[in-house]
Amino acid sequence: MPDKLYAILETNQGDITCQLYSRAAPKTVANFVLLAKGEKEWTDPRTHKQSKEPLYNGTIFHRVIPDFMIQGGDPLGLGIGGPGYKFEDEFVDELTFSEAGILAMANSGPGTNGSQFFITVVPTDWLNGRHTIFGKVMAGQEVVEAISKVKTGANDKPQDPVVLKKVTIKEAI
Repeated sequence: MPDKLYAILETNQGDITCQLYSRAAPKTVANFVLLAKGEKEWTDPRTHKQSKEPLYNGTIFHRVIPDFMIQGGDPLGLGIGGPGYKFEDEFVDELTFSEAGILAMANSGPGTNGSQFFITVVPTDWLNGRHTIFGKVMAGQEVVEAISKVKTGANDKPQDPVVLKKVTIKEAI
């Protein structure tokens, strides 16, 4: 993967541009980029069939918590779906949750990364060493904050869907 990669997350609330840390988290960035481009095979949890469609396009931010984070990347939109495989964490001491706008993998414990990710709204130091950081918001943090404040129902799911329409990967912005 090139050193300077960016992901543009086009949502129905506005765009979020993230720099991806391909040197610090090469496996995680490669997984995210290839799923976003439709260049990595994954198992669709709805059909249980192999797919090479871009995984993130048309998914929702299924969990949003004010003053904490927004979470997406589940093809089911329920917080329980993924690509049908898991991979190990990539922790780097220099990368911490010391500020807002950190892009990291959501997981259910060590070595359970798949496709779900989250973006922080505030510093969240208690997450250090628990979630792989693989990028940072460069533009659109106000969109992240706005999404985090939408009305939610059960399981912190937005009442009105916040749609991740498309993820575009670029080498320069």
